[in-house]
Amino acid sequence: MNESARVAVVGAGAVGLTTAFDLAERGARVTLFERDAPGGGATGRAAGICYDAYAEDIDVAVADRAMARFRSLSGDGGFAFHETPYVFLAREGDDAAAAALEGAVERMRVHDRAVSLVAPDELAGRFPVRTDDVLLAGVAENAGWTDPAAYVDLFVEKCESAGVEFRVGDAVSLRADPPGVAVDDVVTARFDAVVVAAGVHSRRLLADAGHPIALRPYRAQALVADCDYRGPTVYDATEESYLRPHPAGVLAGDGVEPVEPDPDDWDPTADDWFVADALDAVRHRTAVGDMGESEADGSTEPELDRAWAGLCGATPDRNPLVGAVAEGVFVAAGWHGHGFMWAPAIGERLAEAVLGDGQESIPGAFDPRRFDGDEEFAVVEGMTLDGD
Repeated sequence: MNESARVAVVGAGAVGLTTAFDLAERGARVTLFERDAPGGGATGRAAGICYDAYAEDIDVAVADRAMARFRSLSGDGGFAFHETPYVFLAREGDDAAAAALEGAVERMRVHDRAVSLVAPDELAGRFPVRTDDVLLAGVAENAGWTDPAAYVDLFVEKCESAGVEFRVGDAVSLRADPPGVAVDDVVTARFDAVVVAAGVHSRRLLADAGHPIALRPYRAQALVADCDYRGPTVYDATEESYLRPHPAGVLAGDGVEPVEPDPDDWDPTADDWFVADALDAVRHRTAVGDMGESEADGSTEPELDRAWAGLCGATPDRNPLVGAVAEGVFVAAGWHGHGFMWAPAIGERLAEAVLGDGQESIPGAFDPRRFDGDEEFAVVEGMTLDGD
């Protein structure tokens, strides 16, 4: 496909915006379709955590490039990347999580990741987090966090400067032969290629066009709490919860809910039980005195600022679906919560693949055609030790 190809991108989240910009930068004429506001879907509810602490070489390569690009963008407009180590820990009594942590760190180090195992006293000496309940921890140095909304704002500006045409406010459907996009069942334009980056809605869009994909939605929740916290990002493998620094204090969240939601009719408000549990987790992990010992005076008592739920997409093998599903029709979905942190690298690779100058840059393990699209599978969260 030549560089002046006409390409439609459906979905203006982090992946869609990055792909649209990278296509336009390579000379493509790009139209970006978004039924809501840019960043109004999963990206707007993302935690913004970034790291390269993976055990598989494919994941490492993608994350490494994404991290480099995040850093290169920092300071551009209102976007900033905050360097912050990533700590993952197992609690006392959870020998299985500790063993998984040891194995994961060993595999990460095979790929030259700056990751180390640390004992509780060493962890307490480095960071202001409670460690009296910690059995074992790992520390990934090449990590950080950023504001997904700032990334969206930056790439909306970049897309506009690169000549991307925005079509916002219309729900669309796809045509696959030849590639096209329809509004109210009326084809608006024919394209040389269509990229579907519409999160969990990608499943319906592609199925209606005759190309089902193995994607299931799941609901995850997060909140922001006001408190005094200046520590690292922490993933508690025993409780399957996380927290990171935030301008207000802490952003905290959890993993997977077992009930599959309807992506067109779901509750974006956080559940009361989640808010209570997450505030308890923040209180527990940030209430420290000297050397990481528990402090009982309530000096770091968190106060709820806001809370929300979001939809993530899962696949049978926890690898995303990235690449062609048919001639001229591409998808980028199924991130298990890692879509934002991988967006800078996936957008770049997908743009190269669409234009035919980087087919090898998308790993075969991400090929969406590896599944029939009708598979039954259990959803598992993305931030785990055994899968990272």
